[in-house]
Amino acid sequence: MVTVRRQTVLVGLLGVASLVAAAILWEVLPTVFFAITVAYILYPLRQWLSAHGTGARLAAAICTASAFITGLVLVLPLFAALYLRRGQLFDSLQQLPETIPVSVGEFSYTIDIASLFVTARDLSGDVAVGLVQAAPALALKVFIFTLVVYALLLRPQQVRRAMFRPVPTAYRDIVSALHERTQSILYAIYVLQAAVSVGTFLIGYVVFLALGYDSAFTLAVVSGILQFIPILGPSVLVVVLAAIEILANDVAGAITILVLGFVVIGFLPDALIRPRLARLTTGMPGSLYFVGFTGGVLSVGLVGLVAGPVVVALLAEAVSLLTAESPTVQQQLD
Repeated sequence: MVTVRRQTVLVGLLGVASLVAAAILWEVLPTVFFAITVAYILYPLRQWLSAHGTGARLAAAICTASAFITGLVLVLPLFAALYLRRGQLFDSLQQLPETIPVSVGEFSYTIDIASLFVTARDLSGDVAVGLVQAAPALALKVFIFTLVVYALLLRPQQVRRAMFRPVPTAYRDIVSALHERTQSILYAIYVLQAAVSVGTFLIGYVVFLALGYDSAFTLAVVSGILQFIPILGPSVLVVVLAAIEILANDVAGAITILVLGFVVIGFLPDALIRPRLARLTTGMPGSLYFVGFTGGVLSVGLVGLVAGPVVVALLAEAVSLLTAESPTVQQQLD
């Protein structure tokens, strides 16, 4: 009894300390959360390296470096494309008419494209200045991210023991089920979506290049990034490009980009890659994934990209566990 009571007190103390730490470290909490999710994904690689004779420190360092390099590979092309192609992008926008009249029945409205272009240009300048000002804080968060990932992968068994020790034996299967669902949805977000995104970039680059777009590389990069948005994906960019073609009085070009965009860029990478990696995930329905993605972004910002789907996945797993438990409880009552 004394041991159980002492363990309960320690669990309560841990909960209070976690809340205080979250309040004090709120600014870096999203960074720590991302680091934990990345460590989840890299744990099998760390175990594989250890099984093949790699030391704990070297294995953790290799996994952390791979995460850092992968992040650079995914992020740098977007910024490089937007920066190097900024002149062509603004030249393309300047070719649009200064005003676009819109009429629906008796209602008519004129969209001032020139003022929107000036606003977009000023906004891009403000964003660039903001990024420069935030560079020191961003570098510090990258360092914290790297440190947390390395620390978690250095002794992962200690983290596992700390998670399971306060949980009674009869309930550890529930914790294991939630752990497996969390790992599955993280694989769906990071591994599967990243693979589909890379495939979308490669196919999109070929399509945009064949259609004669000057900014084919930039459009392909944007298409790959948009693949992370569930359900919508690159179709958003395809619709925008079709609208630009219509404004330029090129109806045939609009139809072409709509057909090739929806079928080849939007559907083909998903159809080719997702079935081959589906075994890594539990196959959460796209509608639930979209709700988690959208709700997470609107509620907590960038961290909601991952936190939203994870919360929805855990909720779905809890419902599944409760549903599976109900027949057993009913049989015991009978």
